[in-house]
Amino acid sequence: MFTPAGLGYDRAITIFSPDGRLFQVEYAIEAVRRGTTAIGICYKDGVVLVVEKRILDLQEPDSIEKIFKIDNHIGCAIAGLTADARVLIDQARIECQINLLTYDEPISVKRLTKKVCELKQKYTQYAGVRPFGVSLLIAGVDDVDGPSIYMTDPSGAYWGYYATAIGAGAQSVREILEKEYKKDLSKDEAILLTLKCLKSILDEELDPSKAEIALVDASDKTFKILPPDELKNYVDKL
Repeated sequence: MFTPAGLGYDRAITIFSPDGRLFQVEYAIEAVRRGTTAIGICYKDGVVLVVEKRILDLQEPDSIEKIFKIDNHIGCAIAGLTADARVLIDQARIECQINLLTYDEPISVKRLTKKVCELKQKYTQYAGVRPFGVSLLIAGVDDVDGPSIYMTDPSGAYWGYYATAIGAGAQSVREILEKEYKKDLSKDEAILLTLKCLKSILDEELDPSKAEIALVDASDKTFKILPPDELKNYVDKL
């Protein structure tokens, strides 16, 4: 009797397939690919995060959380399962306070990313658990690396980027970023580029209710989400 390749190897996270794959991890990555799009860009003096917000009829727009503040100088955007993201965000906030109490200095973006990914990796090797079905774009400005963006994977891997995207429209957005991104972008240019990327993947006209923007500028190293009126000004410029 013919047996489909890989049958049975996706029933537990601890089982490798004969070709070295963990199917549960790949399913978690697929959950990220189907999530809303999030874009991150490093500009000359900071970082910008932009997320797509899919609002259903009768849904309160402010209840949709896709951007989170982690510490005063670090925030993140997510793609995938929001419930999984909240667990990781809470742990990331704890790690920030542990670092501050232990070393009397704010945690670096890279070190925080590593801590989050260590937790993610644990959930890929123990029976009775499943991988986190979410990717994070962790962005901030610190004294070690300056403006930084790191992307975390459900497998526990992470990579640093000057500009990248996650979620359903990630491939299309990356193609635009590869053509138009420059390291010396100003804050306004970086915001407009992210909105342009987001506009290119939407099936309808871009308006302020369908996006959310956050940034960390090197001048004050403070994470902040742009208020609706500022967001509308940038959308109008497009």
